[in-house]
Amino acid sequence: MNTEEVPKSQFKARALEFFRQVEASGDAVIVTDKGRPTIEVRRYKADKRSPLERLRGSVIELTDPFEPVGEDDWETLR
Repeated sequence: MNTEEVPKSQFKARALEFFRQVEASGDAVIVTDKGRPTIEVRRYKADKRSPLERLRGSVIELTDPFEPVGEDDWETLR
Protein backbone atom coordinates (compact mmCIF):
# COMPACT_ATOMS: atom_id res chain seq x y z
CA MET A 1 0.00 0.00 0.00
CA ASN A 2 1.50 3.32 -1.06
CA THR A 3 1.09 6.56 0.82
CA GLU A 4 1.33 10.02 -0.60
CA GLU A 5 2.31 13.02 1.51
CA VAL A 6 0.55 16.28 0.72
CA PRO A 7 0.97 19.71 2.36
CA LYS A 8 -2.13 21.04 4.09
CA SER A 9 -2.47 23.93 1.61
CA GLN A 10 -2.53 21.56 -1.39
CA PHE A 11 -4.96 19.20 0.34
CA LYS A 12 -7.40 22.03 1.03
CA ALA A 13 -7.45 23.05 -2.62
CA ARG A 14 -7.77 19.49 -3.98
CA ALA A 15 -9.55 17.57 -1.19
CA LEU A 16 -12.23 15.97 -3.41
CA GLU A 17 -9.56 14.81 -5.85
CA PHE A 18 -7.64 13.14 -3.01
CA PHE A 19 -10.82 11.54 -1.63
CA ARG A 20 -11.59 10.01 -5.03
CA GLN A 21 -7.99 8.83 -5.35
CA VAL A 22 -8.15 7.09 -1.95
CA GLU A 23 -11.50 5.48 -2.83
CA ALA A 24 -10.26 4.21 -6.18
CA SER A 25 -6.78 2.99 -5.25
CA GLY A 26 -7.06 2.25 -1.54
CA ASP A 27 -3.77 4.07 -0.99
CA ALA A 28 -3.61 6.44 1.97
CA VAL A 29 -2.87 10.16 1.78
CA ILE A 30 -0.96 11.78 4.64
CA VAL A 31 -1.59 15.49 5.15
CA THR A 32 1.40 17.38 6.52
CA ASP A 33 1.68 20.67 8.38
CA LYS A 34 5.08 22.33 8.07
CA GLY A 35 6.54 19.00 6.95
CA ARG A 36 5.15 17.00 9.90
CA PRO A 37 2.46 14.35 9.30
CA THR A 38 -0.78 15.39 11.01
CA ILE A 39 -3.67 13.51 9.38
CA GLU A 40 -3.99 10.25 7.46
CA VAL A 41 -6.87 9.85 4.99
CA ARG A 42 -7.53 6.21 4.16
CA ARG A 43 -10.36 4.01 2.93
CA TYR A 44 -12.90 3.01 5.57
CA LYS A 45 -13.10 -0.68 6.43
CA ALA A 46 -16.30 -1.81 8.10
CA ASP A 47 -15.96 -4.35 10.87
CA LYS A 48 -18.89 -6.70 10.44
CA ARG A 49 -18.46 -8.28 13.87
CA SER A 50 -20.77 -7.31 16.70
CA PRO A 51 -19.30 -5.25 19.57
CA LEU A 52 -19.28 -8.35 21.79
CA GLU A 53 -17.40 -10.36 19.16
CA ARG A 54 -14.81 -7.58 18.85
CA LEU A 55 -14.26 -7.61 22.62
CA ARG A 56 -14.12 -11.41 22.95
CA GLY A 57 -10.73 -12.46 24.29
CA SER A 58 -9.65 -8.93 25.18
CA VAL A 59 -10.84 -8.96 28.79
CA ILE A 60 -9.17 -11.05 31.46
CA GLU A 61 -10.93 -12.42 34.52
CA LEU A 62 -9.63 -11.07 37.80
CA THR A 63 -10.77 -13.60 40.39
CA ASP A 64 -9.19 -12.13 43.53
CA PRO A 65 -8.25 -8.46 43.11
CA PHE A 66 -7.05 -8.11 46.71
CA GLU A 67 -4.61 -11.03 46.60
CA PRO A 68 -1.01 -9.92 47.29
CA VAL A 69 1.27 -9.67 44.28
CA GLY A 70 4.79 -11.10 44.41
CA GLU A 71 7.86 -9.67 42.70
CA ASP A 72 7.82 -12.47 40.11
CA ASP A 73 4.29 -11.46 39.01
CA TRP A 74 5.34 -8.04 37.65
CA GLU A 75 6.00 -8.12 33.90
CA THR A 76 8.35 -5.13 34.03
CA LEU A 77 10.77 -6.98 36.32
CA ARG A 78 11.23 -9.90 33.91
